[in-house]
Amino acid sequence: MAENNPFPGENNTGHFWDDNLRELENPPPRWWMIALWASLIWFIAYGVIYPMWPTLSDYSKGVTGWTQMQEYSAGIAEVEAIRAQYEEKITGMSAAQILADPDLTTYTKASARVLFGDKCAACHGSGGQGNVDFPVLADDDWLYGGNIETIVESITNGRQGVMTAHAAILQPDEVDALANYVVALSEGKQDPAGQALFTQKGCVACHGMDGKGMQMLGSANLTDAIWRFEPGGVESAKYTIQYGVNDPSNPMTREAVMPSFQALLSEDEIKKLAVLVHSLGGGQ
Repeated sequence: MAENNPFPGENNTGHFWDDNLRELENPPPRWWMIALWASLIWFIAYGVIYPMWPTLSDYSKGVTGWTQMQEYSAGIAEVEAIRAQYEEKITGMSAAQILADPDLTTYTKASARVLFGDKCAACHGSGGQGNVDFPVLADDDWLYGGNIETIVESITNGRQGVMTAHAAILQPDEVDALANYVVALSEGKQDPAGQALFTQKGCVACHGMDGKGMQMLGSANLTDAIWRFEPGGVESAKYTIQYGVNDPSNPMTREAVMPSFQALLSEDEIKKLAVLVHSLGGGQ
């Protein structure tokens, strides 16, 4: 083929296809060769400086002895050193004292967000917005009160209020009347007949004469538009009146239990969570 080369003097291999397609023997561009050798040198140098080469039982350590875990540990130690000054203060302070220190409060809220995500978000939502059948923490409606001491108590000991089921106590028309009265209260309307039944059936013992509830008992404020169990309204109110809340005698009762975290969290972690919850929107 070479003797019939139609391109004499050209640096080709003598292989041709379709008359003029041929394979040339030109060297690669100089910049390409420089980049190739530079890459090779860098590869070897990297293997000398850093851990890289596998051995039968281990790997080469590199002249620097650097590892990702060492860098990670150093970073953690640096963060812990910065946090230590705040953590020491928190240990010797109450949640109320933490709130009185703006700088410490800012740190505590940031520090508690991971705790909240791990321990609280499943029920109360990532931002305290609540989930179905679990309270919203980002408003100012508190069954037991929203001051910082009460929040600490709630997290520490948990909460489990009880409302007796009234299905066997009230007639169907009385359940309807009370449910309609509760809805009227939430809408700011007056219902003298409903008020009389509300008083007669003993609802005032827990919810008060004005229907605003008693924080000592954790009974609901019936005069606002916030419903503990969604979607609210007459049917929801009827269900709660009939079957109660946390009534062990009724299998259809609503469940509303806040577990105790005393055995799951340290005292400092509880204080941190209390400060964060207090700041979500309704701390008193």
